[in-house]
Amino acid sequence: MRQDKQPAKKIVNGEDMKYLVALHHPEGYDGSKEGPQMGLDIDALNDEMSAAGARFFAGGLHPPTTAKSLHAGPDGKIVVTDGPYLETKEYIGGFWILDVSSQEEAVEWGRKAVIACRAPVEVRQFHGR
Repeated sequence: MRQDKQPAKKIVNGEDMKYLVALHHPEGYDGSKEGPQMGLDIDALNDEMSAAGARFFAGGLHPPTTAKSLHAGPDGKIVVTDGPYLETKEYIGGFWILDVSSQEEAVEWGRKAVIACRAPVEVRQFHGR
């Protein structure tokens, strides 16, 4: 988990411009089978994001098999189960939170993330305030 010093907030038309760039892995993905170059490429991307003042937070996630899911049961008590909440063929393997000036800028960082991580990413804006 890598959190940068709090950069100056980017506000455009009164809206906080933070974006999630989520990295997606296929079910059963094993990152240990990737060569060392991918880690170097991700480190270089993290450094570039930090130098540009875009990276607010970054972190990789353990596989979904290690997740705990919580929901309210019919009696109102919270039920905790092993595994992910959603049963899907893909899962979020890691993510960045970027503090940028526009969606276009976030998408440009997303393009670089696709190349460094060798996986698809999704870019979504956080609700402001």
